[in-house]
Amino acid sequence: MEINKELMQASIIGLHDAMGLKPEETLLIVTDEVKREIGLALHEAGKQLCKESILLEIKSREINGQEPPECVAEMMKMVDVVVCPTAKSLTHTDARRNAVKHGVRVGTMPGISVEIMSRCLNADFDKIIELTKFVAKKLEGVKIVKIVTELGTDLTMNIEGRMIIESTGVLREKGQSGNMPSGEVYLAPVEGTTNGILVIDGSVAGIGLVKQPIKINIVNGYAKEITGGEEAAKLQEMLDKSGIEARAVAEFGIGTNYKAILSGQILEDEKVFGTIHIAFGNNLTMGGTISVNSHIDGLVKFPDVYFDDKLIMQKGKLLDFEI
Repeated sequence: MEINKELMQASIIGLHDAMGLKPEETLLIVTDEVKREIGLALHEAGKQLCKESILLEIKSREINGQEPPECVAEMMKMVDVVVCPTAKSLTHTDARRNAVKHGVRVGTMPGISVEIMSRCLNADFDKIIELTKFVAKKLEGVKIVKIVTELGTDLTMNIEGRMIIESTGVLREKGQSGNMPSGEVYLAPVEGTTNGILVIDGSVAGIGLVKQPIKINIVNGYAKEITGGEEAAKLQEMLDKSGIEARAVAEFGIGTNYKAILSGQILEDEKVFGTIHIAFGNNLTMGGTISVNSHIDGLVKFPDVYFDDKLIMQKGKLLDFEI
């Protein structure tokens, strides 16, 4: 298969600059039939950059957060770097968590496309790091987050004492993991404390761009009533596949990648600067307690965001920070 030059260049940048791949290291690419072209490009780039690059293709998972085969999970613990360009996310899996415990650097790329790689991996990493750290600093010591939008979102959650995660997409140290590309700050709200109305008007993981806003009534940390159009019905069906814990509020995140745009792929969408996202399902990776074989993000555009009653973001514009 002939590899697109632009894709090859983005693959080299991702592995060398973002993952910090070294000549003496071993690399494992875990891909599927959907993202085979990208997996192969990363594998070929890896052969130029490190001691050994290994390419494994698995059957595409049914939902985000579903485990890869056990033999693949074992192999993920036996190399220095793992990169996962797959249709469904392997981020919130035991396979990724266990690899990290063994000191492996893991970059997950759920739903990645050639366009997203070319756009986001050519960003100024230092600028993304600066913006990410700025938002993370604002979150320190905050107890209550409130999100309001003109479309009807009015949501509050307790985040007191929760770990604040800076996801810059730069994963150069032993045991680091995250999305590649990235650019977000996220955390797990205290379970059972999120209440109000969430209106998703951007995109949903596994579904894509939302044509008709999805309205979710959240009571004591769980999505109860879900209304809207075709996408709302699909979301409800996805959540129902994994049981009640799939409806638990798992994550609050803020996008910090100035190069990202709304593309319908949650890997990029949740990184868009000026947006927030709420996820339902597994949050063990970020210090939460919800263990379920599902993690589904929903993106909200143009939010007003308050940290302990202080306005931090107004209609998607981060206050006190200039790009």
